[in-house]
Amino acid sequence: MAEEGQEKLIEVVRHIARTLGRTDTMADDILQIYSNFDHRFARENISADRRYDGSVSEEHDSSLERDVLRFLSSDRPIWSDSADAAAFLEVIDALVAAVGDYQPPANGLLHQCMIRLEDEFRTLIENPYSVSPYEPVPPPGFDSEGEDSDGDENQIPVALPVTNYDYVIDALPPGSVADLHEIAKRMAAAGFGRECVHAYCLARRGFLEESIYRLGIRHRTAGAVDEIHDAPWAELEDEIRRWVKAVNVAFRILFPSERRLCQRIFSGLSISELSFTETCRRPAIQLLRFGDAVASSSRSPERIFQVVSMYEAIRDVVPELDAVFSDQYSAFLCRDSVALWKKLGATIRGIFTELDNLIRRDPATAAVPGGGLHPITRYVMNYLRAACASQQTLEQVMDEDGLGLTEITPRSSSPLAIQIAWIMEVLQGNLEAKAKIYREPALSCIFLMNNGRYMMQKVRGSSELTILMGEEWIRRQAARERRWMADYQKTTWNKVTAVLRIDGLQSPGSAAMRERMKVLDVYFEETWRAQRGWVVADETLRSEIRAAAAAMVMPAYRRFLGIYKAVEKHVEKNVKHSAQEVEGRINELFIGQNEGLKRDV
Repeated sequence: MAEEGQEKLIEVVRHIARTLGRTDTMADDILQIYSNFDHRFARENISADRRYDGSVSEEHDSSLERDVLRFLSSDRPIWSDSADAAAFLEVIDALVAAVGDYQPPANGLLHQCMIRLEDEFRTLIENPYSVSPYEPVPPPGFDSEGEDSDGDENQIPVALPVTNYDYVIDALPPGSVADLHEIAKRMAAAGFGRECVHAYCLARRGFLEESIYRLGIRHRTAGAVDEIHDAPWAELEDEIRRWVKAVNVAFRILFPSERRLCQRIFSGLSISELSFTETCRRPAIQLLRFGDAVASSSRSPERIFQVVSMYEAIRDVVPELDAVFSDQYSAFLCRDSVALWKKLGATIRGIFTELDNLIRRDPATAAVPGGGLHPITRYVMNYLRAACASQQTLEQVMDEDGLGLTEITPRSSSPLAIQIAWIMEVLQGNLEAKAKIYREPALSCIFLMNNGRYMMQKVRGSSELTILMGEEWIRRQAARERRWMADYQKTTWNKVTAVLRIDGLQSPGSAAMRERMKVLDVYFEETWRAQRGWVVADETLRSEIRAAAAAMVMPAYRRFLGIYKAVEKHVEKNVKHSAQEVEGRINELFIGQNEGLKRDV
């Protein structure tokens, strides 16, 4: 036991001499100090494998070189045998210690070892479930007889599309991670940290890019922005849907998993953060570049829904990015993601501006036959109703001052409410301009009532629009509708009731009453022929207009007939329509018959 303890003590002194004795003078001084301190540390005892000039003995050097060359000449992966792997690491440790401060790659032998280590490192990453490249073993979850086994021994397992993002992928088995860590330590210690980073990035970047590709995102170069701008919207729309899924998978699963893997493989090494950034940089930029290209492209209103989904995808992952891209190398990816988030918000606001412009530019040239619902009304109201399904997101987008509105209150004073109300006013102004195309003032009123009622129905049929527009807008719209109704009655039925009015006659004689009846028949027939071809699509509104007309005409007509019968013996010969027939004709109005349309429009 005493001899063993003395040998260990002498070995420690030898190690100190090998480490610090890098020049002849330093080596002599170290040996002299130990020799004077204790006779057991005489030069003949502690310099068995070292010459007095401080260099490695030829015999030891030759033995180390043989061990190194034996591994370098192997044509099979060294890590396919755990004993060989451990022995190779010991040889490299010895070689690094022997080289001392002799910097690589000047030392050819050490340089060759690092090249081999780099190959082994990459092989362990690319074939984590294989004993050797010649004996592939399927990874867990892959059925060797199933459809996932296609005979490709270099197949990289990738993440499939998911809906639950709260987990981390262990892309490599624990044993491989431990082996990779040991290799990374040796390469970093020998001054080959950058080469180790490069090998890691080449292997792992392929995994990430393949995973994103399998989610439906094809790789595009930096100059492919025009390709996205020029792509048909239907094609781009499909790719945006895939992009939203890919962003969630990449930023919530793939990149955090890669960060965790880097931290385990490069634990305690300064190259950990650089390895992670260089691995994730290109896949992350590819996703962000696509989003930026879409945000910079056309702001056509129909794009709102897909752009909102992109905005929501980036917005929801941004809070998690600080923990993933937290170091000096990858922080720019966090900044770029936030910038894309803001840019998509600006694009959404721009789309609403374009909707405003689209309404204003819609020409007031061709009238809708019969005063029916105009296509611009249908388009805008259905658009707003669908867009407001994402009310909370749009509130956030419109809140440019960063007030952070998180709750939707029943007040119609939020930025989104103001935006929607403005678009409704622009639409109303456009419709009023279009109403002036009609030659018949009554038909203009029918047109305005048709479109106004449709707007009201869409607002009341949507809880989001009802909250945004508020009760005040609903009251104003109802008042407009009453005014249009009054204008319709005035322009249509006033001349009929004026004929029926007999208050001004001194003595309503038979001849006067007969003449008035003829005029009444002409007015009523013209009105009926014209307005039965007009259109009131909403059944309730149609009933309301008919009822208002009947309430205005029928009492006066019945009173007129009563007086006429009192002064005329043969009333039946001169009365073309009974009271029941007049009321029936009124109930035939607004059924959209073609007769008379060309004349009235």
